[in-house]
Amino acid sequence: MKTILFPTDFSKNAIHAVKYGYYLARQIKADIVLFNAVIIPAEAPQAGLVVWPMEESDILLKDSTSELVKLKSSIEKSRDQSGFLPSVRCLNQTGILTAVVNEVISGEKIDLVVIGTHGSSGITTLLLGNHIRNMIDSVTRPLLLIPPAAKLSPVKKIAFATDFKNPEGDILSISVLAELATPLNAEIILTHIYEEEDKKPEFQQWIKRFVKELPEKVHFSNIKYKMYKSNGAQSGLEWLCNNGRVDMLAMVHRSHNFIDSLFRGSETQKMAHQIPIPLLVFPDRT
Repeated sequence: MKTILFPTDFSKNAIHAVKYGYYLARQIKADIVLFNAVIIPAEAPQAGLVVWPMEESDILLKDSTSELVKLKSSIEKSRDQSGFLPSVRCLNQTGILTAVVNEVISGEKIDLVVIGTHGSSGITTLLLGNHIRNMIDSVTRPLLLIPPAAKLSPVKKIAFATDFKNPEGDILSISVLAELATPLNAEIILTHIYEEEDKKPEFQQWIKRFVKELPEKVHFSNIKYKMYKSNGAQSGLEWLCNNGRVDMLAMVHRSHNFIDSLFRGSETQKMAHQIPIPLLVFPDRT
């Protein structure tokens, strides 16, 4: 991974995500693009809309540029001078967040997108902000969600949670995850949160073969396998994040899997524990 994109709205949580991502970028020797999407009302009159003066649009872009420069200066001043020092560039663009982010991804050859989340009360809340939902659904690169509770500390254990319903897709995503884990010298823990019906002997034998063959397929050997029994994905992932002694949770976003089931919960639902670790979401590549 050579270039990381940081969409930011300059909020407290977004700035924390930039600091976390900058710490990560130094470890994996990646450069940084700070980005702000400036949302401007329609320039042509439409029903129910007021024309937005062009001079006001220019002011918004100018303010955005100023804030990006301040943020760049802040993270560069806070670093020590030893080790790899990422280059930091600033970009802004008018438009809808997901659309302009994908334009930047294509134009700047982005490998990873890092954003802050707006809630810290549980994994359901972590995933339910409108911007977060839209980003997960639309962004074409892996998306790293940084909760406010995430600590700036080395990533040494990454749990890749899967239900094994799409093994070929999992292999593609784990191959990309290995590119992140290698410079971090991190361990990938293939994590299966299962219910009782998944204990069938033939399924367990298939998993053993899959795990045995996986290192050769993804060209990464530091992989372990763990099973966690739970009554559902939500409670299982919550327990894993808080008690599994992992530094990052990774999953693939596809229909009818872990993340999709979490979206079906109530937006106002609050879970008891904080999610203290980042969540890496891979787009479905199959």
